[in-house]
Amino acid sequence: MELRHLRYFVAVAEEGHITRAAARLGLQQPPLSQQIRALEAELGVTLLHRLPRGVALTEAGRVFLAEARAVLASAERAATRAVEAAAGQTGELILGITTSAILQPMMARILGAYVRRYPAVSLAIQEGNAADLTEMLEAGAVHGAMLRAVVARPLGITFVELDEEPMVLALPSGHPLAEGAGAVKLAELALERFILVRRRAAPGMYADLILACRAAGFEPKVAAEVGRMLTNLTLVAAGVGVSLVPASMQEIRLAGVRYRRINSPTPLRAPLTLATRTDEQRPTVENFRRIAQAAGRTAQRTQASNAPLPVSRRARGRSG
Repeated sequence: MELRHLRYFVAVAEEGHITRAAARLGLQQPPLSQQIRALEAELGVTLLHRLPRGVALTEAGRVFLAEARAVLASAERAATRAVEAAAGQTGELILGITTSAILQPMMARILGAYVRRYPAVSLAIQEGNAADLTEMLEAGAVHGAMLRAVVARPLGITFVELDEEPMVLALPSGHPLAEGAGAVKLAELALERFILVRRRAAPGMYADLILACRAAGFEPKVAAEVGRMLTNLTLVAAGVGVSLVPASMQEIRLAGVRYRRINSPTPLRAPLTLATRTDEQRPTVENFRRIAQAAGRTAQRTQASNAPLPVSRRARGRSG
């Protein structure tokens, strides 16, 4: 028995007439009559009473009609769900996000765009540091990850930098440099004790700070190393030391912490990086990747349009 046989029978039952059902189905009447008789023979029951002007359902036919409709509806639902799954409109997305990345303004835009576009997808968030999330991605425990700086580049993982933001100085509220306008020169922190995210968890930003301090003429004193950036702020509030964190972490208004801009001899910036498996084929992941990369391109265009013109171009603009 095939689905088409059920469709043929339902059409005949609903029309009450084989000729009208044939026209509805785009068939000739004789082949349709043969198909209905073959179906009855297969079932071993009579489904229709043949009348002078049409057909009527037998008791077996009434029962079979209800079941045939249910089977056809189920098959249609299955086809619809398969199409939706292939398009990434349903399914699951397990996304790893570092604590500091979740506060980056672009992160909210990406997640918001994805949820609005694919509301039926089950979204699960797994927090962790960059090193742990990279390992989880490699092992398949998460489908994608939003990191800051790349900590390792294992084979089979693709990294795309979407955006970046400056680092800022986090100080205890009672620190002499906690109040004031302008940027604090990195050299002014030569005698301070630094709280850093461990090298394994964030080797890129860790190394950038060490190199910047050396360029400023001093070797930083490390008071503590922590696994996640949010812990930095708790230790800063406790007066353990000072720290450098991505600018978006200023959204965390922790009592006892003040933020200042930093003037460094070498750039101190925090990227936002999307990591996915190179061979990833889940449509849900591909859709997220597409939305994230589009947001990254928009940010890059905005930054480029806001960049100051070279002196020569500004001069030409004034002369014109």
